[in-house]
Amino acid sequence: MTALTRHRPEPAPRGVFHHPALFYGSDEEYLAGVGGFIGDGAADGAPLLVAVPGPRLDLLRDTYRTREGITWVDMRNAGRNPGRILSMLQEFADRAGDRAPAIVGEPIWVGRTSAETREATRHEALINLAFAHRHATILCPYDTALPGDVLAQARRTHPVVGDAGAYRPSPEHTDAHQVARDCDTPLPEPDDPIVMPYGTEDLAHVRDTTDQWAEAAGMSPQRRTDLLLAVTEATSNSVRHGGGRGTLRLWRTADALVAETRDGGRFTDPLVGRRRPDPFSPHGGRGVWMMHQLADLVEIRASAQGLVLRLHMAL
Repeated sequence: MTALTRHRPEPAPRGVFHHPALFYGSDEEYLAGVGGFIGDGAADGAPLLVAVPGPRLDLLRDTYRTREGITWVDMRNAGRNPGRILSMLQEFADRAGDRAPAIVGEPIWVGRTSAETREATRHEALINLAFAHRHATILCPYDTALPGDVLAQARRTHPVVGDAGAYRPSPEHTDAHQVARDCDTPLPEPDDPIVMPYGTEDLAHVRDTTDQWAEAAGMSPQRRTDLLLAVTEATSNSVRHGGGRGTLRLWRTADALVAETRDGGRFTDPLVGRRRPDPFSPHGGRGVWMMHQLADLVEIRASAQGLVLRLHMAL
């Protein structure tokens, strides 16, 4: 594989997907690498999506305010839950039609929690599966102030890495399925959670108990509605696909309410819930997609013992 151009990958044959990681250590390096990518894409007439954290978004907007046809997204809001980012990227690419989209996606930034970063790393790996054989480029910037293990994961999830000067193949690039499995680290155990086993006959009681618990914790009515929808989808999935029964656990952290379901279910497709489902499709996925849209963080762990779904809702 040859080195890539200064700002963006060389034009690729139709059906080829490019997913480079850009490492930067300053605003100047950011503008040189990301800004150059944006400028080249605009000049080529490519559909452009720029989804980066707010401060970086402001920096780019100030520089390219006269450019038309760019979709600007604050990743701190749209990608608060990393599990919903891939759906956004795929929908943008779908709207591009036959034109090859150019996307900047920065899902990890300084200040992300370790749990969010782990799920964002999973997302970066799954991009390679979701966009395989699509004619598109997704550039992912990484601040070199991030921890070393996060930067190491970036070299595993991106076939190509570099800086504003040059790109090169990543010798550490790893199969996406393996990276996703490596993200299935054990979840920390909570202190003294509320525990509710449930079956079909218990779903109404589970919902009422969750609502009362969230109200007592001070959660707003709108967020309680989101929590109840997510919990309803999770528990209903247990009944339909997880062996007919499950266990719900509820607890509070310093700034969030957490609801977790455990059941005997299985995930055979790591992309389940990562794309807006067709309402007429018989293949499902609607419930997991909704959970990703409603929750601030979704952690999923699949094992021989079954499926764990942990939903975090900020207070």
